[in-house]
Amino acid sequence: MHENARMTPQPDPVLRAATAADHAAILALNLASEHALSPLDPARLAALVAQAAYHRVVDVDGTVAAFLLALREGAAYDSPNYRWFADRHPRFLYVDRIVVAQAHRGRRLGHALYADLFAFARAHGVGEVTCEFDVVPFNAASARFHAGFGFRELGRQRLAGGKEVALQVAAVPP
Repeated sequence: MHENARMTPQPDPVLRAATAADHAAILALNLASEHALSPLDPARLAALVAQAAYHRVVDVDGTVAAFLLALREGAAYDSPNYRWFADRHPRFLYVDRIVVAQAHRGRRLGHALYADLFAFARAHGVGEVTCEFDVVPFNAASARFHAGFGFRELGRQRLAGGKEVALQVAAVPP
């Protein structure tokens, strides 16, 4: 590096509750990762937010760089993956979606959201966090990420369009 060159420090990420003002950014993030998620439009996002137990974003210098949306048992959510867990688990926190903007990947923002989610679950007496990730086509990054939080596979299901998901659960440590 040239002796006069300086590295510009990146602003610190701030984890906070999502607000309606974040919805446009959340929709854009979801669209950019739709290949690994389900589609989301403003009406669907509003319906999910109304049922969400946990909906937080990571704000980096005034920009939503990541978000996580999760639901508890008892939600009137039509997702076949959520329904799979609802049919088998009396008490859980289901990660519907987590997205980190491409420009912010590798900064451990997803890790910060999951650490906060597990703390939320613990504070609310929820012993299990559930989720799914694609195995057809295989999402290796998601598999590694979730293994790091102790998730294990409970089953699989094939969805419309040929996608197959691994249904996962992790115990919330005391």
